[in-house]
Parts: sequence; structure tokens; C-alpha cells
Amino acid sequence: MQDISSGGPAETGSRAGASRLRILQALRQAPEGLGVQELAEQVRLHANTVRFHLDRLVAEGAVARHAQDRTEPGRPRHSFTAVARPSTHQDIRSYRLLAEMLAGLVAESLPDPAAAATEAGRAWGHYLAGRPRPYHRADEETSLAELLRLMDEIGFAPEHALAQQEIRLWHCPFLEVAEEHREVVCSVHLGLMQGALAEMRAPITTERLLPLVEPSLCVAALGTAGTPDGRRG
Repeated sequence: MQDISSGGPAETGSRAGASRLRILQALRQAPEGLGVQELAEQVRLHANTVRFHLDRLVAEGAVARHAQDRTEPGRPRHSFTAVARPSTHQDIRSYRLLAEMLAGLVAESLPDPAAAATEAGRAWGHYLAGRPRPYHRADEETSLAELLRLMDEIGFAPEHALAQQEIRLWHCPFLEVAEEHREVVCSVHLGLMQGALAEMRAPITTERLLPLVEPSLCVAALGTAGTPDGRRG
């Protein structure tokens, strides 16, 4: 959906982070660079919003700004390119290889890989979530905010879509492994959210996860919590 606000960006928090990530991904796919209007069309945001995020990305050193030559009077136009990340690619490959090996082992060795992966995710969700004080149940707003914080820290760039009662995950930090072993990896993510909400004794849970409904978007559907472990009765 296009952001048609005319001033600065109306985005805050996780939603702003998701928009910034989409802009950065678009620039990484265009090594020759893109202008503000081109980016706005690609990521479906208002040009003013794109300019705001570009300023932040330039300040963080993730994007470079280039002045374009002009033959007519006026302010110079700018194009933007993603800055190459000084990364240890060998380390990234090693961790990815390990993840693929373990996901493949689960997929091939266990009778119900999805169920086992979901249980593993629930266990980690319980561990990572903040436990409320005794005899206290978190309300829906508080538990959702904590879940979004947790998923954002892991790297999912989450966004709560209130009207649809769902959480949109705009970035999968395990995408390459998920493409090969989706049943295992996505089940871990579903269980992670269920376990975290159960640990908070939240009135809601994640009922199902729809992976890659768009090239970079997964959707978790929310429902009423059931049994104490986060599964519906």
C-alpha cells in the first residue's frame, strides 16, 4: 500500500525499520544506483518518506549519495547506491552450511519434522520472552509489543497489521536455509512466536504461519490462546 502522506514519514518503530530494509534491498539489486522517484515506485512509498529513510541510511553508512550532472539550472539530482558491507563471507557461509546440515538432518531423520521444529521453537520462545510477574497475565497490547520487539531483535522486521489480526515478517534472516528446508525453518519460527506469547501468558497466540506470500514477506495469523503451552485447545 502506498504511503500518500505529504509531510515527513508517518512510520515509526518496526514499520520504519521494515521500510528502510526494503529500500536497502532495492538498492542492493541496482548497483548502478536509483533516484528517489525510482525508489518510491519500487517500494511503494511516498517520495518524502523515501528521502527520510535515505537520509538515515546515508548517516549510518549503509548508502552512498551521488550528485548527478545537470545541463540545466537548478539543484543537482542525486542517485543512491548501497555500500558494500565489509563482511566475513567465509564465516557467513560456514554458519549457513551448519544451519543447512542441521535442518536437513531434522527433515530426514525425524518422523514429523514440522512438529519437532515447532516444539524446538516454542522452547526457545519461552526462553527468550520476558516472563510476567506471578499471577499476572499480559494484555494483548503489551504482549504484542514484546513479541514485535523480540522478533525485531532477531531480524524479522515485524509489523502488526491490526485490521487483519496478523504479524507481517518483512525479512527472514534464515531465508536461504528456508528455501531448501521450509517445513523445518518456518515451523521453528511459528513455535518461537507461540512459545514467547505463552511465556507471557498472553491472551493471543500465533495460529499459523504463511511463508513467503510475497518474495520477502511471511505472515503469521493471530488467534485466541488456548492451552498454557501456547497451542489451541
